[in-house]
Amino acid sequence: MKKIAVIGVGRFGTNLLNTFSQLSRQGRCQLVAICDINPETLKRQSEKYGVRGYLDYREMLQKEKVDAVAIATPDPFHREPVLYAAGLGKHIFVEKPMDTTVEGCLEMIQACENNRVLLQVDFHKRFDPYHREIARNVREGKIGRVEYGYVHMEDRIEVPWKWFPGWAPRSSPVWFLGIHFFDLIRWIIGSDGKRVYATGKKWKLKSLGIDTYDAVSAMVEFQNGAAVTFDLSWILPEKFEAIVNQGLRLVGENGMIECDTQDRGTRVCFEKEGVMTYNLGFLSEGRNKFGQIEYSGYGIESIADFVYNLEYLDKGGSVAELANTISGLGRDGLEATKIAVAVHRSLETGQLQEV
Repeated sequence: MKKIAVIGVGRFGTNLLNTFSQLSRQGRCQLVAICDINPETLKRQSEKYGVRGYLDYREMLQKEKVDAVAIATPDPFHREPVLYAAGLGKHIFVEKPMDTTVEGCLEMIQACENNRVLLQVDFHKRFDPYHREIARNVREGKIGRVEYGYVHMEDRIEVPWKWFPGWAPRSSPVWFLGIHFFDLIRWIIGSDGKRVYATGKKWKLKSLGIDTYDAVSAMVEFQNGAAVTFDLSWILPEKFEAIVNQGLRLVGENGMIECDTQDRGTRVCFEKEGVMTYNLGFLSEGRNKFGQIEYSGYGIESIADFVYNLEYLDKGGSVAELANTISGLGRDGLEATKIAVAVHRSLETGQLQEV
């Protein structure tokens, strides 16, 4: 049973803690330690999950006997803990984007290969059952060769403005949101990015003192000829019914597929919260027959997949074999980052950019 530590246990890190704690109860892994630079967050999470807490991940990894590390730090801060953990021979699970530079991704991949450890990226969109069915249909040729498509992914403005104002200027809707669908589309159609043209706006957030893009529109041509437009923003009004609005559309020679992954069909209105829609496909909370909280959904499944992969490796499997599964590995993180970097180059130059 592998021992796991988590670096970064704030808003999204809680999903990692819930998943590893649940699998610990099932005897499939052991959550032993956590790290966060925020003392209040660290204290709260350490007490809640009953694990040791550290303010410095280096100290944690030196003192704790762990087999694997999961990293949920903000977008620009994945590289250093990955390199440090890889140097100690720890298997690694990292949130997207793997890194915000191509050079960083290559360095991380090389470090993990040199130390013969798994490098897995949390591309949870792959685990959505709707997306998996889309991928199956496309790969079976149901719509023929994909000619063009459209993706939108948008957050409410509270995400960069109130949740992450400290580091949002070092990110963008491309890194925070687009990276999900860059990976998903290339996974569905089985092709890497080729070239990109993008435009963007810096209006609303800049007026609030956050110097980053409000919205970015990017046309991405893939190696197989498919052209997909990605509309990405994080300035939807706070009164919008969901934190995330998202969907995709693919059109091929012989058919088309549309998927609204925001509106799953359940809408509520409460006096205090107002109108809301649920995405229980991503995260659903229930209780087992013993009254213990249990979490399910593709937001949990993608994290649990890391533990299942560790078990697979323990039984003699190889990292190379995992590259042919649903798991997003280092090369997948690299290819998604290549597209995002090209998008930003196009924003800066106003010109078409090679991926």
